Amino acid sequence: MSATTYVPYNDNLEQKQENEDEIIDSVVASMMRVNTRVFDKHRHAKRDAHAKCHGVLVGHVTIYDNLPAHLAQGVFARPATYPVVIRLSTAPGDIHSDKLPSPRGMAIKMLGVDGPQFLPNRQDAKTQDLLLVNFPVIAFGHAAAYLKTQKLLEKHADDPDMVRRIVAALARGGSKALHALGIDNPVVDALGAPNNHILGETFFSMAAVRYGDYVAKLCAAPLSDNVRALTGQPLGDDADDSALRNLVVDFFSGQGAEYELRAQLLTDIDKMPIEDASIEWPQEDSPYQPVAKLTIPPQQAYSPARRVFADDVLSFNPWHCIEAHRPLGSIMRARIKAYEASSKFRHEMNAQPRIEIDSIGQVPD
Repeated sequence: MSATTYVPYNDNLEQKQENEDEIIDSVVASMMRVNTRVFDKHRHAKRDAHAKCHGVLVGHVTIYDNLPAHLAQGVFARPATYPVVIRLSTAPGDIHSDKLPSPRGMAIKMLGVDGPQFLPNRQDAKTQDLLLVNFPVIAFGHAAAYLKTQKLLEKHADDPDMVRRIVAALARGGSKALHALGIDNPVVDALGAPNNHILGETFFSMAAVRYGDYVAKLCAAPLSDNVRALTGQPLGDDADDSALRNLVVDFFSGQGAEYELRAQLLTDIDKMPIEDASIEWPQEDSPYQPVAKLTIPPQQAYSPARRVFADDVLSFNPWHCIEAHRPLGSIMRARIKAYEASSKFRHEMNAQPRIEIDSIGQVPD
C-alpha cells in the first residue's frame, strides 16, 4: 500500500460535538464525586480509571530501521532507542479481585523524546505516553456516551459487583452494551471479557492519535515466544484476588519479554471515524504495521517502592505527548480535563509531588 492512500492529517478532521464542553464538565464532576467516595472508602486516593496495578516495569523501545515514509513519523521517524517505564493495570477506578474479568491496561512512558510537547505547560518535558487497553475500541466512544456511562458508574459506585458487570459488559459489548445496561438484564454478565493472562494480551490505543503527517491507532502485541504462548491462557480456577500481580512478578523474576508496537493508519474517514472510538477500524482495509520493538528485561516487577512510585507519584496521560502524536476525537478531548482533575486530586490527597520523570534512574528498584 503506497503512502498516497493514507489520509493526510489536518486540523479539520476533528469535529466537536454539540455542547461538548458542557458534557465534558459534567463527566468530570461525576468522576470527581466517585473519586471522593473511593478515597473515603480506602483513605487513599486512586486513579479514576486503572486504579489497580499489577506490575511496574522498565525497559526500552527500539524504533525499527528503514521504515517506509508513511510509518517513519513522529517518535518513529528515525532509528532510536528510548527508555520506558510501563504500568500494567485493570480498568475500574477502584480495587477489585483479579478473579473478575475486566479490561486490562498497559501504560507506556517513553523518555528522552525530542520535539515540541502539545500542552503549553509541558515544553520542558521529553516524554511520550501511550495508554493502551486489551480491546480495540472503547464502548463510550464519544463525550456524550462517556457521560451516560460515567453517570451509570456513579449510580452504582458502592456496588462493586455491579460496577464489575458494567465494565465487563462495556469491554465486550461495544456501543450496543450501553443499550443493554438495564442492569437487571442477566445477559450483561454474558458480555464479560475473557479473564486471561495479562502478559499474553494485545493492547490498543482504542482511539486515534495524530501520526505525524497521518492519523493512526496504535497497539502493542506479544512478540517473543514466551508471551505469545500466554495469549488466550485463562486464569485458573484457583486464581486469587492478586492473581495477575503474582503472574507478572513470577514471570519477570526469571525472564524478559518482547512486544511489538504497530500502527494502523487511517485510509477512509467514513469507515474509520475519528470522532467515535467505539467503531473498530477494519484491518482488512488498513492492517497494523510494525514500527518498533518493546523490550522488557527480567526484574522485580512489584517492589513496595516501585509500586508506590507508580501508583502515587507517576502520571500516565495520553496528552503527555509531542505535537506529532496528539490525541484525536471526542473521547480524547474529554480526557484532557478528566486526567488533569484526577491527577490533581490523587496527588493532593496523597500528599505526593506531581512530577514528570526525565531519567529511568528515577524509577526505584
